[in-house]
Amino acid sequence: MATLTNAPALRRKARRERLRTLGFLSPWLVGFTVFFGYPLVATVYFSFMHYNQIEAPTFVGLRNWRYVLEQMPLFGPALWNTLWLVVVMVALRVVFGLGIGLLVTKVKSGVGFFRTAFYLPYLAPPVAATVAFVFLLNPGTGPVNDILGGIGIHAPNWFNDPAWAKPSLVLLSLWGIGDLMVIFMAALLDVPKEQYEAADLDGAGAFHKFRYVTWPSITPIVMFAVVTGVVQTMQYYTQALVAGKLASGVSVGPGSVIQPGYPDHSTLTVPQLVYSLGFQNFNTGAACVLSLVLFAIAMAVTTLLMRKRTGLLSADD
Repeated sequence: MATLTNAPALRRKARRERLRTLGFLSPWLVGFTVFFGYPLVATVYFSFMHYNQIEAPTFVGLRNWRYVLEQMPLFGPALWNTLWLVVVMVALRVVFGLGIGLLVTKVKSGVGFFRTAFYLPYLAPPVAATVAFVFLLNPGTGPVNDILGGIGIHAPNWFNDPAWAKPSLVLLSLWGIGDLMVIFMAALLDVPKEQYEAADLDGAGAFHKFRYVTWPSITPIVMFAVVTGVVQTMQYYTQALVAGKLASGVSVGPGSVIQPGYPDHSTLTVPQLVYSLGFQNFNTGAACVLSLVLFAIAMAVTTLLMRKRTGLLSADD
């Protein structure tokens, strides 16, 4: 009888708790709906429409999908360049950032100087950093080629050579490795020193200590760096566009249309193609199709990386 008597009060209490929880979640729910949910639904909707941002959209079925997947000549090169950058750039950034983090944590003196020296390039705005890097690697006037030539090394044309344009972008990303260095340094300093002492007592060398002590402790941080790197590189736009435009030597004035991908579409990425289709050619439907393809690939890669055993996380994490 007491349970039946208290049932309405318990229901009211549970309702108040749900409302309180919903109130705390409401800022996130509003942000998710406005900045992710609605744009995603709108992108799916416009992918089946012919819409030039002036006239009312008209339904065209799968015409946009067939155009992008079967007829668009630049879709293949743009997708290849994007995936190449995802694989090479993300892998090298993680390896390089972890290596720099390991070196800085082992330095006995001048730690502040090295931290500042490696972190400062990351603070440079993307456009300014790209402009400076293109100037340094300019085959005609850049100091890098002069230095390499002075020591007898035949320097490449960097951003003016289709074979070297993407590796040059990778070098630019490694120049600004300060963000990953700081993240890995925090993870490395958080590894329990008792485990290193136990490994020393067992006679473990540097490689075995890294393999069996350091790596299991920092694996979640490595996964975070890889996943966020994949997502960011899937959206790679500014540096490739600015580098290609500067290397081409074409001046950009008011009202001019920038054709990305110089040289020979070697730096063309899917986000650049999305912008070109949607805001320069006013083909919003095809741009939405490209966005959905990019989103699907990013989700698939992220899911694969985060799976137990097959991804970066072990079954015990």
